[in-house]
Amino acid sequence: MRIDKFLWCVRYYKTRNMVTEAAKKNHITVNGNVAKPSKEVFPGDKITFRKDQITHIVSVLDLPPSRVGAKLVDIYRKDETPAESFAHLEMLKLSKEHYRKSGEGRPTKKDRRDIDGYTGDFDEFDESDS
Repeated sequence: MRIDKFLWCVRYYKTRNMVTEAAKKNHITVNGNVAKPSKEVFPGDKITFRKDQITHIVSVLDLPPSRVGAKLVDIYRKDETPAESFAHLEMLKLSKEHYRKSGEGRPTKKDRRDIDGYTGDFDEFDESDS
C-alpha cells in the first residue's frame, strides 16, 4: 500500500492530498529514508512524520483494505510517539493563551508599555543624556 494512502486510511491526515504535500516537503520517512507519496509500506515498517509540531512515530502492523473508523485504527498501526511530545504541544497552547485571549483584538497602549517593560525595550532617548 502507498504511504499516502496508508496515512490517510489510519486517519492521521484528512485527505490524501495533505499527505502528498507533506511527503513532497520531506516530512515523512519510512525506516529512516525520506519517502515519496508513492512509497510502498509493508507490515513491520516504521513511519516517522512531522505534523502540528509533533514528530509522530508509527509502526505498521497490518494494511487496511480502505479508510477505517477511528475505533479500528489500532488494529493497523502502533503509535510509538513519546508522551512528552504531546505535553510540549499542550505547553505551546497554554503559552499562547496566557497573555492575550483569542478575540480580544489588538494590544492597547498599556499592553504595549507592559510588554516593553517586560522585554527591556526602552526608548532610545533618555532624558538624563540631555
